Amino acid sequence: MELNMKKMVNLRIALSLLFVLAMAGCKAPQQITDDMLETSTVDGVALVHRHAVMPPAQFSPINETYRALYPTSVMTRPDFGGKVVTTLETGGTYTVLGTVENNWLAIGELAQQAEAAPADGQKTTDAKAAAAPAAAQLTGYVPFRALVKSDLYDQTLKADQPKRRVRSAKKKTCVSVDGDSKACQNGNSGTWIIN
Repeated sequence: MELNMKKMVNLRIALSLLFVLAMAGCKAPQQITDDMLETSTVDGVALVHRHAVMPPAQFSPINETYRALYPTSVMTRPDFGGKVVTTLETGGTYTVLGTVENNWLAIGELAQQAEAAPADGQKTTDAKAAAAPAAAQLTGYVPFRALVKSDLYDQTLKADQPKRRVRSAKKKTCVSVDGDSKACQNGNSGTWIIN
């Protein structure tokens, strides 16, 4: 019986050591924060965004510069239920990556190629990597009417201003009465005055 007890104690010690060695090699999982970058592919377009910014369900690329018509909040979701990321300044120039659901615009930065294009006579070692476009950096979402194409900005501001009415001089309407006198209508009140 004493022999069995020694075997049990040795087995417990061996299992304890094995557990300690197994746990020593494990790393704690990385904490996910709102500022961690993630890559999502939506409708064939790769988008890099912060963890806090929700990737869109549908995406139609635009990749053009737009200007802000008024100060507006950039949201984490394409609706007013998201958190505010930043605020756009009136007249500021921003890159619109595309349109998303709820008729909102996705804004961010266009991808810059990290490597320069190969010079003439050089061959790329990985043709697939060279052909793949880099992912665009998604900042957030703004309502469709908050931005207008850069080349239409001045025209939109002019069309939005109220037009001034030019006051014309009020005409007096006069009619001759019995050849000697005349009656004129007052332009302000509409009453007739006989002279």
